[in-house]
Amino acid sequence: MSARDSSDETGWPLTRTERDWNRWQLFAVLLVTAAATWCYIIGEYVGYYLNLRMGFAAMTAGSMIGMLLVTLAVVPPATRFGIDSIASARPQFGDRGWIITVFLQYASIIGWNCLLMIFFGKSVDQLLQTLGLITPDTGDWVLRGLTILACIFVYIVLLRGGTGLELVSKVLFFFIVGIGGWMTWILVTRESGVLAEAKPAYASGSLRWDYVTGVEIGIVSLLSWWPYIGAMVRKAPNAGGATLPAMLGMGLPVPILSVVGLAAILALQVSDPAAWLVQLGGPTYGVIALLFVIAANFGTTLAGVYATAIGLRQVPALAETRWGVLMLFALVPVAAVSLFVPDLFFNNFGTFLAFIGVSFAPICAIQITDYLILRRQRISIRAVFVGGPGTDYHYWGGFNPAAILAMVAGFVTYLYLLNPVTYASRAPYDYLTASLPTAVVAGVVYALVTVLLVRPSGKGGYE
Repeated sequence: MSARDSSDETGWPLTRTERDWNRWQLFAVLLVTAAATWCYIIGEYVGYYLNLRMGFAAMTAGSMIGMLLVTLAVVPPATRFGIDSIASARPQFGDRGWIITVFLQYASIIGWNCLLMIFFGKSVDQLLQTLGLITPDTGDWVLRGLTILACIFVYIVLLRGGTGLELVSKVLFFFIVGIGGWMTWILVTRESGVLAEAKPAYASGSLRWDYVTGVEIGIVSLLSWWPYIGAMVRKAPNAGGATLPAMLGMGLPVPILSVVGLAAILALQVSDPAAWLVQLGGPTYGVIALLFVIAANFGTTLAGVYATAIGLRQVPALAETRWGVLMLFALVPVAAVSLFVPDLFFNNFGTFLAFIGVSFAPICAIQITDYLILRRQRISIRAVFVGGPGTDYHYWGGFNPAAILAMVAGFVTYLYLLNPVTYASRAPYDYLTASLPTAVVAGVVYALVTVLLVRPSGKGGYE
């Protein structure tokens, strides 16, 4: 760590005096993080299968289930010891095996940030074309140029670390809540008749399957908060001060904002507010929508880059790297994808969501099973950061076979139940979703291997 890096820019545990965010500060940061334009794309995907009423119910149920899993997995250890999501997974994966979680965090957040930046560029492109300021031929260059400028802006703000994130969140909080509510009101009141008659374009014919798929989309969308949440809730003084902000600040805004995309795709066949607000209210409404897109995506991208940089601190080769350089690791891939393959990435959003479910449902189950049940909330914080032979979390060569086998079992379970590319499914998917059985199988496998092999071998620091 550079001497000029502040305490909240390090991967080390925060002391109690450094954990100074109260419930409202944490709630504001988490809400601004959650309220991104990916909500409209989530709503769009649910709108392919369900009408407005059923779609909102499915998204709400799925989102709160997914957020509960993430909260149970990360919030207790993160708030007790002042550590991020990556550090909280070391007792389960081992002092070398935790690199699996670093890779998954990195890939997940980079993916979401790419999605946000591309959505932002497409919104600006759409609005400028509607206003007649550019032609379709120049739209791709506008998208690419704006993405680079947005990445530079994020970099500058986060040079202040968590302080910059918290200050910006205070400003964006009221703007996002206000404009988001206004857009929902405009759409529902002006298109109420169309919405009442709208039919999902890709409904399967089985309402149960369609509803469960809506729930599944909600679950996997919220499981993606696992990489983000630890870096922020570790600033709270205790779990009691973080649990409610996490559930309401990160869990509830997603279905509430996603209903905008859901209603828009049903009534107007487009989820981008910069496009449909122009249809309803002309250029002025389009500009307001664009400002909302900028504010919402900016807040979430800030949180993602911050969480990624904190997670990369756990990699020994990057432990002494300057904060500004770590942020480049988080931003350069986003810029590269947005420059070279924006449409390819954007058009495969459904597959990306399935990757989230395959990866983070098992991780959450493993952490819940281990920390809350097997260890009874007792870990060695020293062993989390000081590894090697003879230490509690070295296991066999630094890898815990229980975690590896549980991840594999979860992966196989998910792929058996749901094809992430075609969305073809097998029973009992249409009753249980894919993520929940995946989590259960991973948790059971982890517990069995731990009880039968790891603990009798004297590994893992179990009492």
